[in-house]
Amino acid sequence: QVQLVESGGGLVQAGGSLRLSCAFSGFRIKEISLIAWFRQAPGKEREAVSAIYFGDGSTNTPRSVENRFTISKDNAKNTVYLQMNNLKPEDTAKYLCAAGRGIWEMPPLEDWEYDWWGQGTQVTVSS
Repeated sequence: QVQLVESGGGLVQAGGSLRLSCAFSGFRIKEISLIAWFRQAPGKEREAVSAIYFGDGSTNTPRSVENRFTISKDNAKNTVYLQMNNLKPEDTAKYLCAAGRGIWEMPPLEDWEYDWWGQGTQVTVSS
């Protein structure tokens, strides 16, 4: 059974840091090629904050967070991380990881390219 489990969320003051983890299991070998992090705040559309390929480690991070958020992977642990620094109140959202297949020039940031989703972990940034 395919599973994606996020952890590491919590309450942090503005300017603080958090590292989120996405542990995945139940995939057949090479069934997935990439993992992405998305976030969704109440009343707002879901948006991608970073994505990474397992094979070569190439990443794609939108400019809105690229100076603060860093995605990384540990293939041996089947885990992808999202390091978030200098957090702002507007970063408050539920953060979800998603797994996808296929290869593009860059890891996609469109949610329709991802087939499996975790339940999410809440990040709340206080001012």
